[in-house]
Amino acid sequence: MLKYFLSLEWKSFLRSAAFKQNLAIKIILGFFAFIILLEFIGLGAGSYFILEEFIEDGKINAGSPFEVINKFLIFWFVVDLVFRYAMQKMPVANIKPLLYLPFTKGKIVKYALGKTVFSFFTLLPAMFFIPFSIVLLAKGYDVAGVISWHLAMLGITLSLNFLNIFINNKDVVFYPVAAIMGVFAITQYYGIFDITIYTQPVFEFFYNNAWSFVLPIGAAVFFGWYAYKYFKGQLYLDAGLKSKVKEAKTEDLSFLDRFGKISTYLKNDIKLIKRNKRARTTFIMGFLFVFYGFFFMNDIYEQINGMKIFAGLFCTGGFLFSFGGLVPSWDSSYYKLMMSQNIPYREFLLSKWWLMVICTAVSFLICTFYLYFGLDWWLAMVCGAIYNIGFNSSVVLWGGAYVKTPIDLTSNKKAFGDSKAFNAKTLLMLIPKLILPIVIYYAFGLTISESAGFIAIAVTGILGLLFRNKIFEIIEGLYKEEKYDTIAAYAQKN
Repeated sequence: MLKYFLSLEWKSFLRSAAFKQNLAIKIILGFFAFIILLEFIGLGAGSYFILEEFIEDGKINAGSPFEVINKFLIFWFVVDLVFRYAMQKMPVANIKPLLYLPFTKGKIVKYALGKTVFSFFTLLPAMFFIPFSIVLLAKGYDVAGVISWHLAMLGITLSLNFLNIFINNKDVVFYPVAAIMGVFAITQYYGIFDITIYTQPVFEFFYNNAWSFVLPIGAAVFFGWYAYKYFKGQLYLDAGLKSKVKEAKTEDLSFLDRFGKISTYLKNDIKLIKRNKRARTTFIMGFLFVFYGFFFMNDIYEQINGMKIFAGLFCTGGFLFSFGGLVPSWDSSYYKLMMSQNIPYREFLLSKWWLMVICTAVSFLICTFYLYFGLDWWLAMVCGAIYNIGFNSSVVLWGGAYVKTPIDLTSNKKAFGDSKAFNAKTLLMLIPKLILPIVIYYAFGLTISESAGFIAIAVTGILGLLFRNKIFEIIEGLYKEEKYDTIAAYAQKN
C-alpha cells in the first residue's frame, strides 16, 4: 500500500505546473538539509568534549557534561517545538481525491501521520542524540542507562511531533501551549523562576532508571493513537462544508478611497487579513520581526560588519517578506476570475505595493525604540526601511510573477490542512533580496566607512523609488507572460 501512495505523490510532483520551480527548490533544500544534518552529527559527537573543557577551565559550574546537557534539554525541546510549528508542513491536504479510491480511511491517515514521523524534523534530533549517546557509552556510562535515556529522548521528540499537529489544527491546543511557553520564557529570562531546576532531575531520571523510557515512549504512542482517531473521524467528503452562521458585519474602509482605483484591491486585502486566519497569522508574524534585532545584540555579531543592516532589513521588512512573498498566491482561488475581467495589472500590482510600503513604514515607526541601543542601530533601521520601500518592495512583486503555488485559504479548517504562514519556499526567496544590500554595504562600508555603507543602502532604495515606473513596466510584462501558466498552476488542487 505504501508504494501506491508514494507513486501518487511522485506523479503529482512530476505533473505539477510548477515542476521546474519545485525541483530547483527541493535540490536547494536537500543541499542545505544535508549540511545541517552533518553539523548536528558533529555537534552530537563533539559537544561532550567541548563542555568537558569548559568545566575544566571553570567556565561552567557542573559535575559532568552529561549534567549540563540534561539541565538545558528543556530549551532544546522548546526550540524543537517552535521550529516545527514555524517550518514543518502538515500532512498533505490531497485527501479528498483519495477518498474516491479503494483505500481505507485508516490507511490514508496512517500514511499521512507516518510522513511526519519519518521527516527531516524528526531525523534532525536523532543526528544529535545518536552520536552523543555513543560518546557517553565510550566514556564508560552505564549501557542500560544510556539506552533508556536515548529512547526517552526519542519518545519526547515523537510526542512533540504529534503535539505540533494538534497545535496547527486546533486553537484550543495552540493558545494554552503558547501561553505556557510565554510565561516560562519571561520568568526564566528575568530570573523569577528557573525551570531547569525541576526539569534536570526528570531527564536524569531516565538515565538512573533503566525502565523509565517506557513513559515517554508510551506518551508518544498515546499521542499518535489519539491523532489517528481524531483525523480518521474527520475524513469525510463533506467535512468542513457546513459553515457556522455568524452575524453579518459591515466595515467602513472609505478612508482608502483616497488611493483612487487601487482602493478596491486594498480594501479586499485588508478584509482578507482581518477575516482569514492564515492571512492574519502572516500579518502578525510579519510584525513580530521588529524584535529580530535583539538576536544580533551580542559581542559576537556586533563585531561582524553588516549585521546591523541585515537586522534592519528584517526588522522593517517582516510583513513585506512574509505577506508580499506570497503575492499573487493570496488571490489564487479567484485569480482566473480576475484575469477574465478588465483589470489592469498595474492597478493590481500597485495595490500590493502600497500595502507593503504602508506596513513597512509602520514597522519602521515601531523600530524607533532601537534608538535606545545606539544611533548606529537606529540608522540601520532607517536604511533598511528605505531600501525595503524603494527596492525590495518591487523585487518582491518581481518574484511573485514566478510564484505558482496556490493558497487554499480554507485549508486550516480541514484535516491535515496546510495552515503554514511561513514555509521553506518563502524563506528561500529572501536570499536574492538580502544578498544584494549586504554586498552594497560591504562595497562602501569596508572601503570607506560604516556611514558610507549606510548611505549607499539608502541611496539604492531612493533610486528604486525614482525608477519605480520603469521597474513596474518590466514587472507588468512578466506577469502578462506568466499569466496563463499561473492560471494553470492555480487550477491544480493536488
